[in-house]
Amino acid sequence: MKRLFLLWVLSLFSGMAQAGPQINVGTVYDYLDADKSTFLKRVFNSGDSTAFVKVNVLEIVYGADGTPKEIPVKAAADGASRNGVMASPARLIVPAQGMQGTRLLYMGVRDRERYFRVRFVPVVPEKEDEFAVSSDEREGYKKTLSAGVNVMTGFGTIFFVRPKDARFETVINETDSRYELRNNGNTVLIVDEFKSCSLTDEKDCGATTKHHVLAGKTFAFDKEKDREYRFFLIEGETRKTLTVANR
Repeated sequence: MKRLFLLWVLSLFSGMAQAGPQINVGTVYDYLDADKSTFLKRVFNSGDSTAFVKVNVLEIVYGADGTPKEIPVKAAADGASRNGVMASPARLIVPAQGMQGTRLLYMGVRDRERYFRVRFVPVVPEKEDEFAVSSDEREGYKKTLSAGVNVMTGFGTIFFVRPKDARFETVINETDSRYELRNNGNTVLIVDEFKSCSLTDEKDCGATTKHHVLAGKTFAFDKEKDREYRFFLIEGETRKTLTVANR
């Protein structure tokens, strides 16, 4: 009897935890092509109440040792705009079972590739948040959420901004025991759906992974005996199927 009561309590809590806004931003990685300056990012809300979402943008820079660091996007030289990416709007009101979009706008020189972390953070609106709602609407929203247990999950995505003269140049070096793919271009390329499988047992496969190879960097793996490696090499709009086997 005690166990049945515990299961009932857990199921009730689980149902309550799902109440409220539940946002989804689609893909984790997005790319701004060389001939584009804006990118539309959609935010979906599958929950049962309105989602108030803040959009924050930080630039990812890499140190000499390759360690990434996130920094605020700096103002342009004229002081009137940003040198990098900004979200417009940066505050979204997404209705239950609805969708809203924000445009990621790049401003500044595009002589090199740049990387940005875009965070979508659901919040309870406060006066200083600059959401276009009245005080009564804010208080009503808080009371609605306080009726249950709410878990509001945010998402962080990576936004790649390709240089104006994006150039792909992939160099492959292969030996009997090792495979190397070097990016000699000036923009990121993707090794997608990478999987290692046994040639003798079709059920023996490793996890499927995705790899971003930045300009000047190398993706490599050791070739194990009787295994096959399958993946897609993506260079912008070009997608190639590659298979590497070691029999």
